[in-house]
Amino acid sequence: MHGLTFHRLSGGDRLIDGDPLIDDWQRIHNLIIPTDPLSLEQVRERAGRYHLEVVRLDGTAIGCSTVRPPTEEEPVAMVIARILPAHRRRGFGGELYRRGLERARAFGAPIETVVLASNPEGLAFAEAQGFTEVERYLLPGDTVPYVALRLTA
Repeated sequence: MHGLTFHRLSGGDRLIDGDPLIDDWQRIHNLIIPTDPLSLEQVRERAGRYHLEVVRLDGTAIGCSTVRPPTEEEPVAMVIARILPAHRRRGFGGELYRRGLERARAFGAPIETVVLASNPEGLAFAEAQGFTEVERYLLPGDTVPYVALRLTA
């Protein structure tokens, strides 16, 4: 897509406060998932374990993604694509999701995603990509449930 660029956060502890990539990823995550805002330290830790990307349109950050590899405790790959509301329904989320899905498929494990129940656009997007709901759950202290969905297509 014209004007779209993807940037990987890497380095974990080498990521510093004020780095535009970490700031963009953290800001977008926290806007889309206000029930679980992440600190700089939490984003650094995730960048050391997961594949994190920021997508920009003509230089402006419009989304971010997370791809989590499977673990013994959670034997599924997780793909989460987040696009700011003003940029949805233009194919950007699909491209960000496609990149994450390609990486997740390499793990050879079932693939899941998670969406806040208060995000009907995100749920509709996940379902259109072939995901089906497997459970709803609340994290301690939260009032908005998360919806876990598994890729079935």
